[in-house]
Amino acid sequence: MKIAAHVVAALFGAMFLFGGFFFFFGTMPPGPPEDSLPGKFMAAFGPTGYMAFVKVCEIIGGALVVVPQTRNLGLLILGPIVINILCFHAFVAKGGWGGAHAFITVAALFLLWTERKAFAVLVNRPPEPTP
Repeated sequence: MKIAAHVVAALFGAMFLFGGFFFFFGTMPPGPPEDSLPGKFMAAFGPTGYMAFVKVCEIIGGALVVVPQTRNLGLLILGPIVINILCFHAFVAKGGWGGAHAFITVAALFLLWTERKAFAVLVNRPPEPTP
């Protein structure tokens, strides 16, 4: 199971690393048509600098996920981004699910499951002592 977690983490982190670098190097594939709702939604992010911020977070989170010692921090950074990707395709694009989206979802859930003991501390608080 450890080897599977390392392989999945490497692929998961690489997807976000390359996605972030492709954005900054200008080699992103063409987006949705500008007159469509997803195109208008994405066009709103350009001038605000929000997409650049997200891509910087993707690069940092992807690099942290690849390294086993920093994987949990990387998952905390990438978690909201994964949720945003899923919500964009569910509510704005009305579908458009592909293999990459399925992999991102399954990989994130798998990595969270393998690191569940570390994340349990965030959910399960010890009882407070009674005076």
